[in-house]
Amino acid sequence: MRNALGTVDTVVVLGGGSEIGQAIARQLVTEGARTVVLAARRPEQLATAAGELTKAGATTVGTVTFDADATETHEALLADLGATYGDLDVVVVAFGVLGDQAADEVDADRAVAVVRTNFLGAVSALTVTAERLKKQGHGQIVVLSSVAGERVRRANYVYGSTKAGLDGFAQGMSDALRGTGVSLLTVRPGFVHSKMTAGMKAAPLSTTPEVVAQQTVKGLRTGAHTVWAPGPLRVLMTVLRHVPRPVFRRLPG
Repeated sequence: MRNALGTVDTVVVLGGGSEIGQAIARQLVTEGARTVVLAARRPEQLATAAGELTKAGATTVGTVTFDADATETHEALLADLGATYGDLDVVVVAFGVLGDQAADEVDADRAVAVVRTNFLGAVSALTVTAERLKKQGHGQIVVLSSVAGERVRRANYVYGSTKAGLDGFAQGMSDALRGTGVSLLTVRPGFVHSKMTAGMKAAPLSTTPEVVAQQTVKGLRTGAHTVWAPGPLRVLMTVLRHVPRPVFRRLPG
């Protein structure tokens, strides 16, 4: 429930192992949130993250099991969180896998596994979250999409296509939520220096989880429907979206 000053009090991160999700939670804690729940496949590995949130000012930090692929468990999990922590002010859908393009594009099982987590899992999590927040009459959803979904490149089309699908679903849901008291913010980061991208060559306009978090929380505060991180990516992707396909396919990966 939001506190007496109207600021966020309770934050849930679905995909609690995500460095961006954790950074968003920490940023919200610095601005007044006091309860954070990190939901992840391996919650026993979140002790350090929980400690950092407590150090930042959170008074309650919970860790629970959440499996993006086990979509049949999502509704019960959100119900349990509501019963345990009361109204949920912000729910961050932060999970995802990068996959291995070279292997995924020739192995149907691998490709489907990436799609199952990044798109099907997210569709389930977003749907049950939206219904939970609508029942309580308020709340904000943050979904981490990616610039990779803006125009899918040959170099990462398995991952990029999942983000394109997620981005479209989130944009449609955002419009459907108008007038319900619930809003949805789509975050489109570029290359983020994190454990997921360790060892990869950084793309232009690369950023950090902390910068993405700052811009995300600003977007929540201002009621934005989309955040680009960093901001100049919006201009770059507007240009790339209109590059002729024969030229676009020759751009470096």
